[in-house]
Amino acid sequence: MRTWTRTVSLAFASALIFANPVISETLSDSLATAYRTSGLIDQNRAVLRAADEDVALALTALRPVISYALNGDYTTPSFSDEFELTASVTGSLLLYDFGRSKLGVDVAKESVLATRAALIDIENTILLNTATAYFDVRRAEAFVGLRQNNVRLLVEQLRAARDRFEVGEVTRTDVSQAEARVAAARGALAADQGLLAQARELFKSIVGRFPGRLEAPPRAPAIPETTDAARAQAQRNNPQVLQVQHQVKAAELAVEQARRQVYPTLNATGAFSIDDDGDDLTRLGIALTGPIYQGGGIAAGQRQAQALRDQVRAQLYTTGLLVDQQVGNAYANLAVAIASIDASNRQVAAAALALEGIQEELQLGARTTLDVLDQEQELLDAQTALVSAQADRQIATYQVLDSIGYLTAQNLGLNVPIYDPASYYNAVKDGPTYNVSPEGKRLDRVLKAIGRN
Repeated sequence: MRTWTRTVSLAFASALIFANPVISETLSDSLATAYRTSGLIDQNRAVLRAADEDVALALTALRPVISYALNGDYTTPSFSDEFELTASVTGSLLLYDFGRSKLGVDVAKESVLATRAALIDIENTILLNTATAYFDVRRAEAFVGLRQNNVRLLVEQLRAARDRFEVGEVTRTDVSQAEARVAAARGALAADQGLLAQARELFKSIVGRFPGRLEAPPRAPAIPETTDAARAQAQRNNPQVLQVQHQVKAAELAVEQARRQVYPTLNATGAFSIDDDGDDLTRLGIALTGPIYQGGGIAAGQRQAQALRDQVRAQLYTTGLLVDQQVGNAYANLAVAIASIDASNRQVAAAALALEGIQEELQLGARTTLDVLDQEQELLDAQTALVSAQADRQIATYQVLDSIGYLTAQNLGLNVPIYDPASYYNAVKDGPTYNVSPEGKRLDRVLKAIGRN
């Protein structure tokens, strides 16, 4: 009877927790796959490229605008029909608008920086979800392994109880109790197998494929030693905070832009036209335009810009509080997990030792089969608590990295091509045209590199 008891010793529990004899997939592999294949990351990269184009669009207000027109008129006079064809080219150039257009460019640039921060936040979220799914699968696998071992031990215990019943050492009640525990353990095993299937499905939804045989994770990444240090880093580096900071700057620029709408605009204009008789006409001039009365639209625009600025300022405050709370929660989860690991280790060791003692007492008739079964359950509970606490500790570490904005492919050193958010911006910020300018050719290369041409 001591053989099966030794198999649930502390050494077995420690070897089972987060251990797999076949090395197939590491945590880095899963994180790299999620980074490469995440549709959500691709979606937000496209959002960033659209924001980059807003800068090019804003720049058009500072550049000359040239257009052409071709007009054909057919008239029927009293004595002869006549068809007249006229071709014209017109152009205009902003000379001065009190900086409104330049402010529009600056607003677009701040929006680009805010969108870049949002992309980093999405990357942090995807990698955190991947790490969580990874450890949840390992946790579920360990639970199944513990349950399978528990079923084997209970079946052996049932067989021993039946043998002892045959020789009159125990009663039929002892056998029934053992049979009930075997049935309950098999039901619990089926439930844990279902949870493992769900964990694998969640992993697939995040990473894009089912997990292979997951390898034990490496040493957890370094994090700030104290909660206060992490809070300070989060206020400086968390992408949610950075995003709203740039939104505040853009809103303040928009307020100033709206205030200058009352000022006039000075444009240079030019036109050249020629008709089918060869007659041409050239016009050059300047035009000064400005509002006199627009039904209160300018004032309403100013008030709206101010209200939007006040909104994002308040959002910056609440975002700072939220990020601060995320840091505190992550460190609290980490502290709980560390304490739980220590307590669970002690509980596993004590429960295993108690099981051996109760088994010896059963041989002497001082204990019943139910006592042994109860102690087996206590040992199993301690082992599962240890498994869960170890997973929670790993997850909490990555939650800390997410809260301070460091959970990115670059900071983790993943073996993937790192997406450069500035490459597309640098290619389009000057408003290139395809295959016309050196900037346009550079844009073609960037689009080809990201597979969007």
